[in-house]
Amino acid sequence: MFRFIHSSDLHLGKPFGRHNEDVRGRLRQARHGALSRLADAARTSGAKHVLLAGDTFDQETPAPTITRQALNEMAQADDIIWILMPGNHDSLAASELWLTINRDKPDNVMLALTSEPIALECAYLLPAPCTARNPGRDLTIDMAQPTPEGAMRIGLGHGGIHDFDSHGTVVAEGPSGTIAPDRATQAGLDYLGLGDWHGQIRVSPNTWYSGTPEPDSFKHVQCGLALAVALSGGGGSPEVTPVKTGEIQWQRAALELTPEDDPTALIEAALPTLATRRDTLFHVTLSGRVGVQQIQDFKASLARVGPDFLNLTQDLGNVKLAHEIADLEAIDPSGGALRQAAESLAERAQDEDLSAGDRRIASTALSQLFSFVAEQPS
Repeated sequence: MFRFIHSSDLHLGKPFGRHNEDVRGRLRQARHGALSRLADAARTSGAKHVLLAGDTFDQETPAPTITRQALNEMAQADDIIWILMPGNHDSLAASELWLTINRDKPDNVMLALTSEPIALECAYLLPAPCTARNPGRDLTIDMAQPTPEGAMRIGLGHGGIHDFDSHGTVVAEGPSGTIAPDRATQAGLDYLGLGDWHGQIRVSPNTWYSGTPEPDSFKHVQCGLALAVALSGGGGSPEVTPVKTGEIQWQRAALELTPEDDPTALIEAALPTLATRRDTLFHVTLSGRVGVQQIQDFKASLARVGPDFLNLTQDLGNVKLAHEIADLEAIDPSGGALRQAAESLAERAQDEDLSAGDRRIASTALSQLFSFVAEQPS
């Protein structure tokens, strides 16, 4: 039995530029911490090898601290053999990066920089390192080369087979140059471990995308995982077990609000548990046709729980405001200029002759006007 951990797409040094500095720091720290969690996963599953199928680093020229600290982390897990293969983000075109890593790496780190087979105890690794960001051809074709008779054969590749949606469902064939979906069969592989897709996907019993060990967006449902793989040889199917490695959670909630709903109750029902919020980025999308006061209550409810989270964001772009006479009265009971402005905005927000964008602008402006009036001292 040969056991190993299959992972990919650590993207160490990813900048996360759309977030504030506090959030960026937590996310970068969590990505670095994935290395120790992968080592723990290997020990728990009885594996001595961690195979990283590309994009260990986010850029071709990461900061020296990123590469050195990653190698230091691997060196501390000296009971584990780490195998690094270039992906499209850290391809062989980044020659200085790989020269530096080869110079500074500890003895328990191996580099898969060519397609030559690498002996791993009773198995052989057949890597397909990315030669450039867009190689333009299926590099896994070289996995068909021979290895000693009876040896288990493990392919390691990086790139697309198909286009997938966020649930991992195949939606279209990939463009030319993507990996043949039956490469494992063509090359006589016991297992084909792939990187590039950040969600975990079972392509076939012996072909898997491991997904990123630390999530980096709301896109994928199954992420923050690695794979513990056990091969017995003899043509049998591998034992493949997903292993949780993620520290930060990226969660979404799509809520539909009606005029009869209580916004606070709706949000409370969708919130993750209190114990997990500090390590969670939470994004709420609201849709439906609701009153102005409901929108204010919704925003106020989110504002109350916002500090619980690492980050909380909202998208109200699909909300349609249902303006009641009472809402307009609250803005300006005297019927003055504010009331007239509110009535004009209400008419535009419901004018089907206007574009959706113009109606949304009018609805947003009316909501902001209502908020301004509500915040004024009585």
